[in-house]
Amino acid sequence: MLQTRTKITLALIAAIVFLAVGGAAVLRFSSAGSEGGGTASLHLLAEVLRQVEENYVEKVERKKLLEGAVNGMLGALDPHSAYLPPEPFTEMKVEMSGSFGGLGIEISLKEGKLTVVSPIEDTPAWRAGIKAGDHIWKIDGTPTRDLSIAQAVKRMRGERGTKVTLTILRNGEAEPRVFPLVRDIIKIRSLKARTLEPGYGYVRISHFQERTGEDFVNALRNLRAENGGTLKGLVLDLRNNPGGLLEVAVKVAGRFVGERLDNGLIVYTEGREEFARQRFSATVGEKEPGYPMVVLINGGSASASEIVAGALQDHGRAVIMGTPSFGKGSVQTVIPMKDGAGLKLTTALYYTPKGRSIQAKGIIPDIIVENAELKTAAGDKREDFHEKDLDNHLGNGKEAPARDKVGDGKRGANEQASPPAQRPVASEDDLKKDFQLARALDLLKSWEVLQRVAVGAK
Repeated sequence: MLQTRTKITLALIAAIVFLAVGGAAVLRFSSAGSEGGGTASLHLLAEVLRQVEENYVEKVERKKLLEGAVNGMLGALDPHSAYLPPEPFTEMKVEMSGSFGGLGIEISLKEGKLTVVSPIEDTPAWRAGIKAGDHIWKIDGTPTRDLSIAQAVKRMRGERGTKVTLTILRNGEAEPRVFPLVRDIIKIRSLKARTLEPGYGYVRISHFQERTGEDFVNALRNLRAENGGTLKGLVLDLRNNPGGLLEVAVKVAGRFVGERLDNGLIVYTEGREEFARQRFSATVGEKEPGYPMVVLINGGSASASEIVAGALQDHGRAVIMGTPSFGKGSVQTVIPMKDGAGLKLTTALYYTPKGRSIQAKGIIPDIIVENAELKTAAGDKREDFHEKDLDNHLGNGKEAPARDKVGDGKRGANEQASPPAQRPVASEDDLKKDFQLARALDLLKSWEVLQRVAVGAK
């Protein structure tokens, strides 16, 4: 009886592994077994499951135990791989569409603690003063030390008008802060655009969502129309942009990239499987005129925003200004499961057109400009927080792998990130408050002057 039960349990676990990672896992299991590791590990998991079911002080549902095992498996890999039960998976898809009910913060784990990495502008959390680097100690009085990220998100999301209380521990403060918050519909406006001064445009992208590419093209057309049909220069602000959809980032960068470097290559990915080895290039179509351009980045710029900055830097199309970016150079593929759940799995590292991996390293600006407002009058300093600070982050990977091995796969990869936001972009008086933006505009205005000087010197 005991032996039969063990065999059934082992078979069940093997089936779950198969469903989680696909048919290729069967072949890998056979190979691992021949090395003496795979079969023994599954027997260990089966034995632990049997012991818990038979001897634990309380009866526990098998589904809960197996989900815990899957979460533990993925949690041992990297900060971005995760199992998403049906409800969180649905919420993730809703979030990428740009609207959901909640508080407006992005979270991750730092040294095992639930940490705020980005308050989203114009949301309840942002308005209440919650900051990047804050440790969420309690949610409605419940300690977060035993909660997964998915569980914490579920507790903070909810219908508009409902209340939730966050207890926050802030770096440098002895006493916790209590934030009573009211949930709202979080409508993420991924793009804002306006004219800074006659002839000089400004576009701020906060996330790369489904409509961002189309909205970006329309914003550029409107800016040119507002300024007599042409621009003298453009500031593309990617600060505090945590990423989003890879294909949208490619569309944004492709608007400025020609075929001078590797046929307009924007980014390529390298992974173990063929589908993860892909090239993404600018498409043939309307391009922006060759006006001067500055891209602003900081420690909150991650993933898709780093793809855009890295491509424009490698193609020599823009000057990158600000502080080093977050350094999330990995791609997550979202795999739908049969029960309505999802598996978000890191499947590749991405590389800039010149073969640079920015994983745990980031994009280094051409011109370093610190934010003059990082310290407030009260002495508060927002924490510098990067990919390399996350638990179990991936290493930088090999530098510049051979690109002739990269396929032209058709399968897209959705990827997200959770970097910090160090400050929200200010409103219409940015140039008075935002030192980095003011320096970017100064550089664009000096461009024309320097060109005249260069012509006069010939």
